[in-house]
Amino acid sequence: MLPWREIELELRSAADVAGALKRLAIRGAPLIGVAGAYGVALELAADPGPEALGRATTLLRDARPTAVNLARAVDRVRAAAFAAPAGEMASAARAAAEAIHAEEEAASAAMAAHGAVLLAGRRRLLTHCNSGALAGPGRGTALSVVAELADRGQLDGVIACEARPLLQGARLTVWELVKLGIAHELIVDAAAPGLIRTGAVDAVILGCDRVACNGDVANKVGTYGLALAASAAGIPFVVVGPTSSIDARAASGAEIAIEERGADEVRLALGKPLTLPGTRCRNPAFDVTPAELVTALVTERGVASPVSAESISALLG
Repeated sequence: MLPWREIELELRSAADVAGALKRLAIRGAPLIGVAGAYGVALELAADPGPEALGRATTLLRDARPTAVNLARAVDRVRAAAFAAPAGEMASAARAAAEAIHAEEEAASAAMAAHGAVLLAGRRRLLTHCNSGALAGPGRGTALSVVAELADRGQLDGVIACEARPLLQGARLTVWELVKLGIAHELIVDAAAPGLIRTGAVDAVILGCDRVACNGDVANKVGTYGLALAASAAGIPFVVVGPTSSIDARAASGAEIAIEERGADEVRLALGKPLTLPGTRCRNPAFDVTPAELVTALVTERGVASPVSAESISALLG
């Protein structure tokens, strides 16, 4: 509905949450994790037993494959519920979900502070997809840094990529920038590398859906091309995400499952056809950017730069 209508959804079960996740009514790695955690708690509130717990866990874990936050949060709530005394599974699940929510809100504030220090003096930023409050608790991930720089009077403006095929930049990031009162311009995705080359941008900043333990980053499709353009232009390419998005079990980006979504997302735009019916399409939702193209990974625990297996390990402690 955004940016034209603001609708609040009431989700009352794990199935409701899973459906919202699949159709991207809930999206963004940190927010996906929080929603999945609450989805388990909702199911147990209605049916506080092991069968309901197993059902909710499977349903929610399978809703979106790429963002590691979802499986991690669901498993954490599941473990808390199983460890609770008889009759307290539902309350334990809710407490675990609320703890995850609070941690992600605190992470957002910490990332904003770390990122603002890192990018001091970089007054013209380019971002891709959406990484604000619609993608994570608090003010989000990369957009929380943008908002912090604006609050400090250290930002001239933001260039936002439209983020085809679902236009999260055009629909969501622009809506958030308007809410924040931050000067911005919208561009088609293909315009970004050329603008970077001309010197119109001081840094590229965006979020992430999953980070492998060597620092490879999975994010909205189109991220890899921006990283190449930033490298060629010699400007920082900064990824912002909580440590909950780091997958220590993935040795590299090659081990990250890339979600392939339906062809109609490419064939259509806002429900209207762009091409002939039945046209074959590829629709990877994400791509992987190698660690060597990432200038810095900003997390709530600090900044990894250069980004490598060693610096990622140091963040995870």
